[in-house]
Amino acid sequence: MDPKWLESVYSDGGPCFVSSPSPRLGETVELRLRMYADAPVRHVLLRTVPNGMGRFTEMERCREKNGLAWYRASILMNEPRVNYQFHLVCDDAIYYYTQEGVREILPDMAHDFVLLADYQPPAWVKSAVFYQIFPERFRNGDPSNDVAPGEYRLNGHPTLRRAWDDPLLPYREGFCLDFYGGDLEGVRQKLPYLKSLGVTALYLNPIFTAPSVHKYDCADYFHVDPHFGGDEALARLSEAAHALDMRLILDISINHTGAENRWFNRDGLFFDQSLGAFHNPEAPERGYYFFEPGTSRYHAWAGVADLPTLNFTSQALRERIFGGPDSVLRKWLKPPYSIDGWRFDVADTFARHDGTQLSRELWPQIRAAIREENPEAYILAEDWDDCAPHLQGDEWDAPMNYVGCARPLRQFVGAGDPHFAAVPWVRDRALPLKAEAAAARITQHLSRLPYALWPNQFNLLDSHDVPRLHHDPRVRPEEYRGAVILQFLLIGAPSIYYGDEADIGGWTQEIEGCRAPFPWDRDLERMERWQLYRNLAHLKAGDPLLAEGGQKFLYAADGVVALARFTDDRAYVGVMSVNAEPRQIRLPLGVLGASGLKGPADLLGVPFTARMEGRDALLTLPPHQAYLLDCIF
Repeated sequence: MDPKWLESVYSDGGPCFVSSPSPRLGETVELRLRMYADAPVRHVLLRTVPNGMGRFTEMERCREKNGLAWYRASILMNEPRVNYQFHLVCDDAIYYYTQEGVREILPDMAHDFVLLADYQPPAWVKSAVFYQIFPERFRNGDPSNDVAPGEYRLNGHPTLRRAWDDPLLPYREGFCLDFYGGDLEGVRQKLPYLKSLGVTALYLNPIFTAPSVHKYDCADYFHVDPHFGGDEALARLSEAAHALDMRLILDISINHTGAENRWFNRDGLFFDQSLGAFHNPEAPERGYYFFEPGTSRYHAWAGVADLPTLNFTSQALRERIFGGPDSVLRKWLKPPYSIDGWRFDVADTFARHDGTQLSRELWPQIRAAIREENPEAYILAEDWDDCAPHLQGDEWDAPMNYVGCARPLRQFVGAGDPHFAAVPWVRDRALPLKAEAAAARITQHLSRLPYALWPNQFNLLDSHDVPRLHHDPRVRPEEYRGAVILQFLLIGAPSIYYGDEADIGGWTQEIEGCRAPFPWDRDLERMERWQLYRNLAHLKAGDPLLAEGGQKFLYAADGVVALARFTDDRAYVGVMSVNAEPRQIRLPLGVLGASGLKGPADLLGVPFTARMEGRDALLTLPPHQAYLLDCIF
């Protein structure tokens, strides 16, 4: 398949190509497709399958603009989910176009364009810039609530009190009990800083009462940890954030609790041992967990004894977590906390235990409960792999987008794939991803989702679960910059992991190395990296093109990736090279309707050299260079 005109074929589910991207059941919707005006196409057919029966509708050529011809046809949203493809009939061939791209082989329906009736996206996410905060290490705003040395012991290890500028401890010395004093008051105090950076939404790692630094071992879902300031500190933070038009989402694991949770209470660390399931076979919470009959042996997530798995065959547990009016997930969505969504830890393993597989049954119920309290709440789930079955409009709004952002971009710039963190033989080898494969993996992820969920994607490079990319000695600073540019350009919401903009210190040998205290003593606004993040964040949050525009890879070969975001009269193109030698690449700007590149510098002030040759720009790329280019129409 070689005809160059095929690269101009484009449609998506956004407002340029669908008259109603969030249609109602029974609504008539106009669909549009475009390609080069001189493409040798005889007929453009829209294929749908109403009530299971294939149907072809010939599309009308309705206008020409900027060298592109537009076609249109209307469909009825007669079902909750409507699939469609485009079939392009030429004199000598038929080409088939789905979200995966143009093919000569009749495609299956796995990558079809899809419209969802009555799906309500969290509309604010498409323009959001998230900032992920590991609260214990962000800022100590109230030293009076700091953990005292030896305040309690967990698994025989005492709590440690660390000064803010003390070096990080490896796990074998700190045991996740090395406290630096970060709290919610510290976050509240730094909201003006985050606003100036361009942040519009906060994602906080767990803040509920728990013994560890990370607090994924929850002891009480119903109260904020007193060392973070308690419930009142969250209420104050939420009020202050919302006053600055910033959203707030919280992190929770409902797959497991901590062993010191009041429902389990193994060691009596926080609660009298007359409470909880571990010592009391008749306790009402006994059914919340998987105990072997007649014993104190229990199932734990990933075999970690401190994290007993919750058993959702218990109707009482369902009521406590999401069903009841005062359930965990509902409580924090209500005033005075009024959070804007939930991030679910280990969502891929939730309610899955051998013969008891309740995940697909329960996620729609959880979604309904959350949306009943807040119709705009964001439902974000941790899953590192193919999670398309959960992303069809009735369960999650988005995953932590490792599979379609972090993993391909990190590997493209020479870092290991964090998916293999537990496999040192793979993790420790530089196995860079080719440009073609990086683009294909990003496209593959999106192509299996209804387009309505594309703008929800939570696009990250770093998090509390992976070594920071800029700490990896295999990654050049220039290529890190390019990865950040592509992260912000991708459809969805970019996430900054706290301190990345400050070139925060740390190491890669274990996960503790990505959780350093924020270096507030630096002159941040003079730092080149801070300025990069600030410029990109303000552009993302303020430009409708990056919220509503389409997305297309213009080039992916020979160590270079070029990604465009565009409407019918504007376009940005992000380009990055991982080559040690200069390259000249062909950017087919004509497929966007663009006639050139605005220069002599890109949107970030970096000079570039390019010339037009017909519909294409010939761009010269110095070694390891990245650009964010603006197009002429």
